[in-house]
Amino acid sequence: MSHDVLEKDAAPAPVPENETEEQILARVRTNARRVRLRTWGLRIALVVLWLGSWELTATLWIDPFFYSKPSLIWDRLVEWFTEGTQFGSIWLQIFTTVQEAVLGFLIGAVAGVVLGTLLGRSRYWADVLAPFIKALNAVPRIVLAALFIIWFGLGLSSKVATVVVLVFFAVFFNAFTGAREVDGNVINNARILGAGKRQVLTAIVLPSATTWILSSLHTAFGFALIGAVVGEYAGASRGLGLLISNAQGTFDSAGIYAGMIIITVIALLAEWGIGMAEGKLLKWRPSQAQSSHGI
Repeated sequence: MSHDVLEKDAAPAPVPENETEEQILARVRTNARRVRLRTWGLRIALVVLWLGSWELTATLWIDPFFYSKPSLIWDRLVEWFTEGTQFGSIWLQIFTTVQEAVLGFLIGAVAGVVLGTLLGRSRYWADVLAPFIKALNAVPRIVLAALFIIWFGLGLSSKVATVVVLVFFAVFFNAFTGAREVDGNVINNARILGAGKRQVLTAIVLPSATTWILSSLHTAFGFALIGAVVGEYAGASRGLGLLISNAQGTFDSAGIYAGMIIITVIALLAEWGIGMAEGKLLKWRPSQAQSSHGI
């Protein structure tokens, strides 16, 4: 009997059936979908908990005149999108701010990439201009916004100038570092093969610095919105910054939060668009493209 038990214990375990490639991919997709649903469920739960606790606290314990509450903010958003604002349609205010941010973002990003890359490849001029660049970067942006209003007036130009200053330095330093980080052996090999300075710059330096540059664009567009709002806050005839400034002047805390929410939504949409563009541009570097959408 013991011999039979030993034979039974020594019997090999059943070998699981090998999964096909399609089954493995399906299982991976299912697990990824489950994790994504769990993540979004937790995010929604946190938002609901936060808004619910704020609503309850503002109703029972704190004065909503000063701190507002989600229901009042929602009422203000509904009013703006259905009836308009004191300065016209809410869509006109959004368009104005987005126009200022996009124009300044494009100008500042292009200037930052070009100058950052050129100075990153020229140590002599980088050393010459370093004190001036650091001094300009140290100037408070609010002061510059006030100066731009005096110089260019309350129109589009002063807001775009404020945005350009904010975006330029955010992109410049990343492009400068990315150009400096290019492998010197690759450049030397290209020169041996007959590549000129322009070919080295366009075919090696810029592609190598792409990751640095694109990573800065996520932050830069946030700065662009900040610059547009700060410029409008300092003085404007329309825009989301003007709405927030007016809400502050009339002690309308719900209006301040409502303006902040609209700006946040615009920033998130821009972040999504930049992320999509980054994913397409970095297809040749899968590891970078996959890791670029985290926190």
